[in-house]
Amino acid sequence: MSDSPKRPRIVRNDYKALHPPTSGDWTPSLAVSVVVPAYGGQDELDLALAALAAQSYPAGLMEVVVVDDNSRPPLRLPELRPEHTRLVVTTSESWGSAHAVNTGVNHADGQVVLRLDADMLAFRDHVEAQMRWHHAADYLAVLGHKRFVAWEPGRFTPEQVHEKVLAGEADALFAVEDSKPHWIENVIADTGGLVQHHPGIFRVFVGATNSVHRDFFKTAGGLDTDLRLGSDTEFAYRLAQAGAVFVPETTSSAWHLGMPQMLQKWDEGRHQRVPYIAQRVPLHGMRRTAPPRAWRVPLVDIVIDVKDATAADVDACVAPVLAGQDARITLVTGQGPAPQDRASILAGDGAQLRLVEEAYDCEPRVRIAAEAPAPDPVVPYRLVLPKPVPLRPNSVAKLIASIERSDAGLLLAPLPDAPPARLERTAAFARARHITDGGGLDQVVAGIWGAAQYTGLAAREPESTVYEPGPPDAARRFARRFFDARQRARLRALLRR
Repeated sequence: MSDSPKRPRIVRNDYKALHPPTSGDWTPSLAVSVVVPAYGGQDELDLALAALAAQSYPAGLMEVVVVDDNSRPPLRLPELRPEHTRLVVTTSESWGSAHAVNTGVNHADGQVVLRLDADMLAFRDHVEAQMRWHHAADYLAVLGHKRFVAWEPGRFTPEQVHEKVLAGEADALFAVEDSKPHWIENVIADTGGLVQHHPGIFRVFVGATNSVHRDFFKTAGGLDTDLRLGSDTEFAYRLAQAGAVFVPETTSSAWHLGMPQMLQKWDEGRHQRVPYIAQRVPLHGMRRTAPPRAWRVPLVDIVIDVKDATAADVDACVAPVLAGQDARITLVTGQGPAPQDRASILAGDGAQLRLVEEAYDCEPRVRIAAEAPAPDPVVPYRLVLPKPVPLRPNSVAKLIASIERSDAGLLLAPLPDAPPARLERTAAFARARHITDGGGLDQVVAGIWGAAQYTGLAAREPESTVYEPGPPDAARRFARRFFDARQRARLRALLRR
């Protein structure tokens, strides 16, 4: 088992362990395709291509794929543009930035894909600064830096932009004090440049400019064309689940011509995005407060081996989870469906399995399968139980809280008379599979993400919320505790006011 030179082991998101080549003393070898989705805005596109024509990255290793998302009138390529520039028109079957980006990637020849908006003026080393990282590892998600500026059409000609960028003076095109930063800069600053890992760190990989290896882009599945808004956030989540390391390259700067729509229509845009993103991104904040329900992508996949279990054992394990956890459950039987013929039923063959099948026949969150399914790459956690164990509604939530407190990639929970239960972080195991050539995944995950242990998964005697009648002194003690609690609540309310 060995790591590829382009797949070094990075602990969580500590990309600073890498040593990318520095400007001026390296020879690039990777080709990059700059994908520019565009809908209208011919004047801004002309300026963007003029800036790209002045990039420091070798022209022979850079191509630009402009994707016209059915603009009316159609877009055209100006005379001042990079040497290798193509114009692709999307089909009328779909529309939106996600479809346009996917179309551009499908036409790209470069090993790395860099997405750039059509209204951005890239500084001279914009492409080069991001590409240095991709020469160090092939599973990085690199995001560039930008500032938003008020824009008046006709302020610059393409020739003026090209001249400034070529001279390394793109920063003089606008006054920085008149520009606005992107909100992701606060997240980057609060996490030490994204080095301090957090499960929601993927949120910064939104908007253009950003870049990934083309193969890694396809491994993550590309952008979801069903999402007209928020597709970049959902794609960034899937990149994280695939094991990506997010790298902010602040020297890869650009001017964004005009203020973003989300800044101008924040509330409206948020309301339009949240339901779609929450369905697909289990780590979204909305999911923490929503009542239990079936989601498109659950927070945790639970796989339970039930081949030797009774229906009562299965129900004691499954029912509490359905009552209190955002989960999808697969019951692994080790066989096909229970026989339903007269001889089997009279003989009692498959009786327990028939009860299990009937109990969860109409529950969409429970699946019954002969074999354990492969890990779902978009579900953030996978809990494997070697047998049904009695659980409480918050048992799985406590497991997830424990793995998050330790920031581990694998959590083992000992069980009586059985192998331990396993809670796996999908991102950690996806990265382990990417950087190694075979087995030993647990050891690799422990090295790059850490492993932890949790005791007390199986419930003891269930806690009762019903108070049985007792002697008068017991009743008085209960009443005293009840009213003391009410008084404490009133006191807390007064302190808050």
